[in-house]
Amino acid sequence: MSERVEFARMNGLGNKILVVDMRGRTDRVTPAAAIALAADPATAFDQIMAIHDPKVDGTDAYIDILNCDGSKAQACGNGTRCVVQALAAETGRKSFTFQTIAGILNAVEHADGTISVDMGKPVFAWDKIPLSEEFHDTSRIELQIGPIDAPILHSPSAMSMGNPHAVFWVDRDPMTYDLERFGPLLENHPIFPEKANITLAHVTSKTTMITRTWERGAGLTLACGSAACAAGVSAARTGRTERKVTITVASSPNRSTLTIDWRADDKVVMTGPAEWEWSGMVDPATGSWQRDTSTDAEAATP
Repeated sequence: MSERVEFARMNGLGNKILVVDMRGRTDRVTPAAAIALAADPATAFDQIMAIHDPKVDGTDAYIDILNCDGSKAQACGNGTRCVVQALAAETGRKSFTFQTIAGILNAVEHADGTISVDMGKPVFAWDKIPLSEEFHDTSRIELQIGPIDAPILHSPSAMSMGNPHAVFWVDRDPMTYDLERFGPLLENHPIFPEKANITLAHVTSKTTMITRTWERGAGLTLACGSAACAAGVSAARTGRTERKVTITVASSPNRSTLTIDWRADDKVVMTGPAEWEWSGMVDPATGSWQRDTSTDAEAATP
């Protein structure tokens, strides 16, 4: 079996993604390879989307998702859009069905280049998110950062989009909060036995909001698709917005937006862009890699 496989550096609204083609192989991208790739500035990423041969009839591929710390991720909406764009360019097809740890995801590329991903149904039950304490109503749980009488962040909405999320409601630009300081404390809070994605959400109208996310296993990220879904659903669930919202990700260098539609059938559909940057070859066991282009080819070995 050849050591190296094809991979592409892509981004979904700034969310740094490596799409690795593992089709036709039985091995996987190792945690060691993920950590090595994340440590290199040229290949630093938020998630690796490893495309494997399908395991279930009726699906096009199994997607294995890794965070930059080598841990597994259940869902990555921005990364899924990148996979769709890569496969659409390869095959000419526009619609795909993927299997992930979080379940079956359907996706389609539109004529304008945007991509919609059916992220599935949100989960609100405290023991399914999961939380370590029972809450009858997870739209507002008891958790805060800062002084008891004047907390900086408090009373988040908790839910799962295949991975656990806590959405804190703020009344100003999320970029003005020290999320780099609070994020690790909240991600690893004992109330989240499987850790959690931490999002600050500022609702600006019944159909618009601004978000910023500390991503479980990845840290301060430029964008997080499943977090945008969680924020959109939680905003509608708490009466802050309608069920279809346009989200501006405050930390993203890409000024495009995400549209989150919590449909009447309870499924959450996310629509947004994906962008190819460059491609190369990578060893899924070690993380050693090389760019395709001869003019600026570079290699790295951990």
